[in-house]
Amino acid sequence: MPDRPPSLHQDVMRPDSAPARSLLFLREEELRLAQDLLYFGYRDFTAGADRILAQLDMGRAHHRVLHFVGRAPGMKVGELLAILSITKQSLGRVLQPLIDQGYVHQAPGLKDKRQRLLRLTPQGEALERRLFDAQREWVLRAYREAGPEAVEGFRRVMRGLMGPEARTQFEALERAAAPGRTTPAFAPMPARRSA
Repeated sequence: MPDRPPSLHQDVMRPDSAPARSLLFLREEELRLAQDLLYFGYRDFTAGADRILAQLDMGRAHHRVLHFVGRAPGMKVGELLAILSITKQSLGRVLQPLIDQGYVHQAPGLKDKRQRLLRLTPQGEALERRLFDAQREWVLRAYREAGPEAVEGFRRVMRGLMGPEARTQFEALERAAAPGRTTPAFAPMPARRSA
């Protein structure tokens, strides 16, 4: 009898002896389950940060700006627009209050004064840290429970969900956020004057 590939409902033995489902023949129900996992995971992952943001009359859009500017200080407004995939008008509604309230500093580039470069102020760094800490434990717990092979698999799946443009942006952000990165094009913040 010729060997047939396993169906979705046949167990395949992994090297660690735990049964695993074959991913060769994913049925619609398995794909819907993946969507369920994404929705529920995202809901609970964002809940703690959402509570902090609500106290400050902010939302997830503000969090995304704080996150990405914090990941790559000196980021150009155009780069942030591309990452968030929103219009200038939409970004302005979120970014301007963050600047006005002292969370984000915007300065012209040293070489090209038309550029607007962004970085978090100390107040912005403190808020971004609070938001990160509210989500950090969720990720740590999940990673610990899943183990290193699952974490690597999760990263591959998440990269696989990205389109080519998003993947390119993510890889650029990874490089920009690498430890020791400097941003020589970013104009230093002016010293604050005491009243």
